[in-house]
Amino acid sequence: MYKRQSKDIAVQIAGREVFKLAFKAAGPVLLEPIYTYTISVPEEYMGDVLSDLNTRRAQVLGMDQANGRSIVTALVPLAEMQRYVSDLRSITQGRGLFSMEFASYQNVPGHLADQIVAAAQREAEEK
Repeated sequence: MYKRQSKDIAVQIAGREVFKLAFKAAGPVLLEPIYTYTISVPEEYMGDVLSDLNTRRAQVLGMDQANGRSIVTALVPLAEMQRYVSDLRSITQGRGLFSMEFASYQNVPGHLADQIVAAAQREAEEK
């Protein structure tokens, strides 16, 4: 009886190609971490803080006031808040505070996902 054995490299190549086809057929999406930010600032800076949040793809959940301070709660992608400590300090002359807590993962918007994929492909081609 003749027993046919596949070469190890052939199995690896076949497995890689099957994975690529299955991955594309599954309709993959990029996810990004979303955090709940609670930002407390003196009332006179609330407009500037809200304007800044709008540029960061924030979804404002609510606003409140306590002890002469305005408090805003918002969902914001972590990628948009990398330099927020210094930006908030600048906006509020050092008088703003914030806390953050992980909320969920959400799909990256299509136009941003396309940019991320294109950058990753360029990087892979350079290597």
